[in-house]
Amino acid sequence: MNKESIKKVVLAYSGGLDTSVIIPWLKENYNNCEVVAVSGNVGQADELEGLEEKALKTGASKLYVLDLTDEYVEDYILPCLKAGAMYEEYLLGTSHARPCIVKGLVEIALREGADAIAHGCTGKGNDQVRFELAIKHFAPNMPIIAPWREWSIKSRDEEIDYAEAHDVPLKISRETNYSKDKNLWHLSHEGLDLEDPGNEPQYEKPGFLEMSVSPLQAPDEPTYITLDFEQGVPVALDGEKLSPKEIVLRLNEIGGRNGVGLLDIVENRLVGIKCRGVYETPGGTILYKAHSVLEQICLDKMTLHEKQKLAITFGELVYNGQWFTPLREALSAFVDKTQEHVTGKVKLKLYKGNMINAGVWSPFSLYSESIATFGESDYNQKDAEGFINLYGLPIRVQAMLEGK
Repeated sequence: MNKESIKKVVLAYSGGLDTSVIIPWLKENYNNCEVVAVSGNVGQADELEGLEEKALKTGASKLYVLDLTDEYVEDYILPCLKAGAMYEEYLLGTSHARPCIVKGLVEIALREGADAIAHGCTGKGNDQVRFELAIKHFAPNMPIIAPWREWSIKSRDEEIDYAEAHDVPLKISRETNYSKDKNLWHLSHEGLDLEDPGNEPQYEKPGFLEMSVSPLQAPDEPTYITLDFEQGVPVALDGEKLSPKEIVLRLNEIGGRNGVGLLDIVENRLVGIKCRGVYETPGGTILYKAHSVLEQICLDKMTLHEKQKLAITFGELVYNGQWFTPLREALSAFVDKTQEHVTGKVKLKLYKGNMINAGVWSPFSLYSESIATFGESDYNQKDAEGFINLYGLPIRVQAMLEGK
């Protein structure tokens, strides 16, 4: 990349430590270039407060804040929910937000006539891959600047030193310097004491959890909820018709106060590093559970099992930044076909971090009480004898061959 040709850079800007430091760094190292900051609003709420003032004060020429919340839920979260996609139990909160953000980011970069796009992802993480693969999809010839792969800064402490030396305002201190990512689906925590898997997360410490409470601090009485789905999409909560986004937000409140959706995991990053993280995904965890319960009665065995296997591949594609690929699109088409009859109602009991089945109903249920009953039914139990003889025939032949 010829630095002399870089006159305007569009920066994926969150206002966090990394991207705040990057603005003055770009100007110092890329010929005092113009920096246009772009923030994709995917539901990070209070993190957007004062963002424009901060970006301009730090050296950006302007800030775009793109409202992507509806698009994020409809086009990214729902396909993953219907697929049952996750990565090693992680419900993909950062992973599926990135392609949504990049789509808006590239649109601004092209409109602004930018010479390059910059991001604040580290060279150790997954996000650098997610950002750059998505950029290549929408702007295959766009130069990409990744400061973490260029600068001499080696740690978040050194970033804070740089920020203080350049009068960059920060909302964190060295003691609360967790690496976090927040949107309407989840909140992730990494770093500090969590870097030692032997340390228990400080769930009861005030200020650690933001979307949830510790199960120890949840109410002593359970909360019942009902969720209605149509073709795999949530359409109502407790009988009230709502958009999927509204359902996620309400379930975040309900699940959060009941201590639902906490995950402490050491996951395998794409670059080969094992990394420990704590995730808060209250609403998403409830939706995944309810959707799975409904599929149990609506999908036949072979379709359900094949879907569960492909959900692993789907989750890996999303985690690895391969959203905009033919395989992900093909898997989504398969998933949509499986969801044609995933319509019905699920009742759950939430209690101190637990989600307990409390009932499921569907007009397309494949469960037949009259067949499954332990009482009298039309099922002919003698039919099982012939089935077992045929099913066990290869075992019998093998045993005869071995002289048993």
